[in-house]
Amino acid sequence: MNRTALIFEKPRSVSLQTEAAPTPGPGELLVETRFSAVSSGTERLFYRGGVPEGMALDAAIPALAGRAKYPFKYGYAAVGRVVGADRDVPEGWAGRRVFAFNPHESLFAARPGDLYPLPADVAWRDAVFLPNMETAVNLLMDGRPVIGASVAVFGAGIVGLLTTALLVRFPLSALVSVDPNPTRRTLAGSLGEQVRSVAPDGASAVLSALADGRGPDLVYEVSGRPEALDQAVALAGFDTRIIVGSWYGDRRCSLDLGGRFHRGRIRIESSQVTTLAPGLRGRWSHRRRLATAMAMIREISPSRFISHEVAFSRAPEAYAQLDRDPDDVLQIVFRYRD
Repeated sequence: MNRTALIFEKPRSVSLQTEAAPTPGPGELLVETRFSAVSSGTERLFYRGGVPEGMALDAAIPALAGRAKYPFKYGYAAVGRVVGADRDVPEGWAGRRVFAFNPHESLFAARPGDLYPLPADVAWRDAVFLPNMETAVNLLMDGRPVIGASVAVFGAGIVGLLTTALLVRFPLSALVSVDPNPTRRTLAGSLGEQVRSVAPDGASAVLSALADGRGPDLVYEVSGRPEALDQAVALAGFDTRIIVGSWYGDRRCSLDLGGRFHRGRIRIESSQVTTLAPGLRGRWSHRRRLATAMAMIREISPSRFISHEVAFSRAPEAYAQLDRDPDDVLQIVFRYRD
């Protein structure tokens, strides 16, 4: 029995390789992958070679314990069914549908503690959004929007759309989505009648009018574009907090800090899903946050944001398209069987 695995061989080169199927080790399960989602921003950076070589892929995920040195495997949003188990695994796992933070490959072994059983009422195609939904949940935890706040979200990619979809559930005074792509602006606007979706060149007038002319109270930058952060600083109000969820890889970010930033007491904070905010660690765990993200998946049904469902055998073509036409690719999902 063999498996097929996706390998990042070098910048702008991925391949599918046949390997011997893993044998579950002590206490491990064997999972057959049904779908996996491509993280457009992060995986495009890997595909283009825009990540500092030698950086840890993800120290918090056992399946990604290596370094960003070509060749390597990547991916962290796989759903599948348990098809085998070591004899030491407790009963009840056979045939279960599960989520795993695992690279793109057709079969993999994992310990039960590294798997998240899928509720019966959550579809495969919705479940692959669990990591991005957890990121959106974490962004709200870090941002701490309050009742009556005016909030701007720069970026209407998947993380931006999911963040906006969660913010719609808050009693805000205003919610503005900023993105240069008209299709994504339309999607953001469809999330709720209170969402005002604008292009970057039209954001100034809209954001400056928020909070009775004081500008936005809270800004999220999740576009992946360094220039968006600079614009967010320029349009922020006095004492505005800017939560940066974007990862720019090895790209430099040029900011104008000589204007409103200094006297405006503008605060720039990073948000990253690997860790929990210090103020929440007493009562929250990664598992609890993941369960919250799954509950939000039930409410939002994010599979509607899939723009490209691609057979896994055509994965190299999908990465080439993501590299060539990033604005036209919102979410790629690999399908492992027809």
